[in-house]
Amino acid sequence: MSGIKQANLAGAAFLCRAEELAEGQSRGFDPWHEGHDTVLLVRHQGRVHGWRDACPHHGGTPMAWRKDAYLNADRSRIVCAAHGAQFDIASGVCTLGPCMGQSLQRVDIVTTTQQEIFIQREHGGDRENDKHG
Repeated sequence: MSGIKQANLAGAAFLCRAEELAEGQSRGFDPWHEGHDTVLLVRHQGRVHGWRDACPHHGGTPMAWRKDAYLNADRSRIVCAAHGAQFDIASGVCTLGPCMGQSLQRVDIVTTTQQEIFIQREHGGDRENDKHG
């Protein structure tokens, strides 16, 4: 997470304000209006981590078992509800389950000096590449 100038936000999508994501909380977002959450944020040890909401085990399966429910009971790992895989919050590496050693795909998030969290569009803002990239 880093502070950036407003001018660098061309093509970026607003996700939330930093204070809207409490320590140990996860939240899903649909930044490109696809009709379902495609990105998840987790605040862990004071840092916000952004990941695609797609388990690497089987074709990008969405991971939450209900809206914003991405974490295990003690909020120490991201969990795929479909496969039971568990992922390290900071690195995205699978530590338990059928995709051991694989990783979640990190998304490029930025925080402005006004504490607003945005996601940067990949591939220069080409929506088609975001879906297939």
